[in-house]
Amino acid sequence: MVDADSGWHGRGGSNTPGAGAGGTHGAGPFQGRSGIPARPDGRSAPALPDRRSTPAVRDHRSTPALPGRRVAAASLVALAALATGCEPGTATGAQDAPPPVRATRAAAPTASPATEDAKPPTAPTPSPPASTTPPAPTPTPEPARTTARPAPEPSTAPPPRILMRTGSESDRVRELQARLRQIGHFGRNPTGYYGSVTAESVRSFQTKRSLPVTGSTDEVTWRRLLGMTRVPTAAELRPPTERPVAAPDERCLKGRVLCISKNSRTLAWMIDGTVVSAMDVRFGSEYTPTREGVFEVFWKSRDHVSTLYDTPMPYALFFSGGQAVHYSADFAANGYGGASHGCVNVRDKKKVAALFDQVRTGDKVVVYW
Repeated sequence: MVDADSGWHGRGGSNTPGAGAGGTHGAGPFQGRSGIPARPDGRSAPALPDRRSTPAVRDHRSTPALPGRRVAAASLVALAALATGCEPGTATGAQDAPPPVRATRAAAPTASPATEDAKPPTAPTPSPPASTTPPAPTPTPEPARTTARPAPEPSTAPPPRILMRTGSESDRVRELQARLRQIGHFGRNPTGYYGSVTAESVRSFQTKRSLPVTGSTDEVTWRRLLGMTRVPTAAELRPPTERPVAAPDERCLKGRVLCISKNSRTLAWMIDGTVVSAMDVRFGSEYTPTREGVFEVFWKSRDHVSTLYDTPMPYALFFSGGQAVHYSADFAANGYGGASHGCVNVRDKKKVAALFDQVRTGDKVVVYW
């Protein structure tokens, strides 16, 4: 260390003798070149480090600082030591920091097994299904369901036999109509012809009884109807007409007369004022009306076909031009929903057939209101 009495106080000190205006030292006893104080042995002492410069490690030959500067010098040395030791410190710290990070990374795998354990609840047996997938062929027993296809066999079974359908004409049809009328499904007298009116009545019955709605009378429908009705009487099977026969016109009271009333829509075959038979009839439309008056039968044609309309006119009894009394399948099927082209249509085929056999050419025809 430098002696306090040696008279050296550092550079630029105010107590340094011979200090010039430029802040350089004068020629003192220990001052060397360039204003650097000289040691007692005549050699120049190293300059003190500038506080503005980065501190460096002092040479072991340098003269110690004055007591007033010891603290500053020590702090500078400490700062220098810290400056040179920052990177290793941080590196060491970085090496120390990673272990916890590694620990957390190591903890992450432990968390993933936890999620693996959580998956079983959602997919209880992921791997077992792979083992159970071989039993997946067990669904192939579903062909056993194909063996259960005998269930559809009922559909392959023949449907109930049809007994009567549209176009049928028989005494059984007449009984069908009479039985349907007993329970309110047929609103007119039986005719023995299975037309659209009868088919609609059968549909109504099938719908109410939860049967297949076809409009045709099969064995199932017929048995159900027989179980719900009684045997029809002769009057129910063959009533004279659907409507009451009108009081005969006075022109019908003598001789053999076809007495035809447009008001009651009936035909009464009368001999000398007595009704032999009666039947329902319909007439022409307003565009082709049936002529009114007194006529006579001038031609009979059993299997006649209209040359004008190309329609069958069985059992035709012509009385006025092309107008005749004859059987009408359309009237039997559709009732009063239609009209003729001017002829007098009869819907009861048996009655008109019997009438055809009884009436003679020249017999009177009376058409009136």
